[in-house]
Amino acid sequence: MVIRYELQAECDGARAGLLHTPHGTFKTPMFMPVGTQATVKTLTPEELYAMGAQIILSNTYHLFLRPGEELIRQAGGLHAFMHWQQPILTDSGGFQVFSLGQMRKITEDGVTFRSHLDGSRKFLSPEVSMDVQMALNSDIAMAFDECIPYPSDYDYTSQSTARTSRWAQRCLQHHHSPTQGLFGIVQGGMYKDLRARSCAELVAMDFDGYGIGGLSVGEEKSLMYDILEYTVPLLPKHKARYLMGVGTPDCLLEGVARGVDMFDCVYPTRVARNGMAMTKTGRLTVRNAKYAADFVPIEENCDCYTCQNYTRAYIRHLFKAEELLAYRLVSIHNLHFLLHFMRDLRQSIVDGTFREFCRQFRRVYRDR
Repeated sequence: MVIRYELQAECDGARAGLLHTPHGTFKTPMFMPVGTQATVKTLTPEELYAMGAQIILSNTYHLFLRPGEELIRQAGGLHAFMHWQQPILTDSGGFQVFSLGQMRKITEDGVTFRSHLDGSRKFLSPEVSMDVQMALNSDIAMAFDECIPYPSDYDYTSQSTARTSRWAQRCLQHHHSPTQGLFGIVQGGMYKDLRARSCAELVAMDFDGYGIGGLSVGEEKSLMYDILEYTVPLLPKHKARYLMGVGTPDCLLEGVARGVDMFDCVYPTRVARNGMAMTKTGRLTVRNAKYAADFVPIEENCDCYTCQNYTRAYIRHLFKAEELLAYRLVSIHNLHFLLHFMRDLRQSIVDGTFREFCRQFRRVYRDR
């Protein structure tokens, strides 16, 4: 297999491992910064690498529309195009297509939709998604799936889950890159029997790893944790497990506690643009008036570039003045925070102190 997972340690349900890819090996559990359009907003690849990013995610849907996969193929693939030499995972484009609502039509063949850029008619299918991702030449491609809204009734969820399995088989049959792994995506909504069916069908197809989709789509966190706790044991222990679209510290911790290895989310850079910084005790909205004369870093004892050089008062001033540097400084802090949070979390698994790590985190963290 192109992608190989190596389990190194387990502690109270959490696990630490290595995932070997064509562009290097990275440590799990880990968080992937999201470079939707071949860039993580406001940061350079060198800065991401320096702060500990091991792998990034890029978006098939957006790159399919602009600049197009053929141009990226001509550039030598996505790594060369965006100047990132570490591993890359590309999503299938499914989530973005299905979020278009009335602008798309689903059939067994695939999805016809209108581009959000110019309204032009486009088509994505399992085969097209594989062709685009092979042209991008990411290390890990994702199978094309149907991500349904929450809530969805049982009948529709059952039909959709069956379609996702059929599409997964078509992805496997069409995918032929010798330098790219392929992950399947488990669906099934909030119904445990459908989750079990999806896992059984996808595991039988023997993908290189497995994404867990259809969670963190608006349901209560307690429901997400319950479905996750049921689903993860149904997946192979010797392959990577990837919870898609999750990026808050509490959800990362709970996902790891249930045996998840990989996570991604736009959350740290999206909220940064609204002035929200991530800290060990919860959210800090640095643009608020109470920080106007607060001459301390976003977080004491943080060694990120932002906290080593700038104060809350200065960053708030940048937001009020609508200076782009404000978005950049908080993005740097948030990504640094999450990457180092995951590093420390992983170390606690290796050291056998994961339970204590969880206890201390839950004691001080407030999702306010």
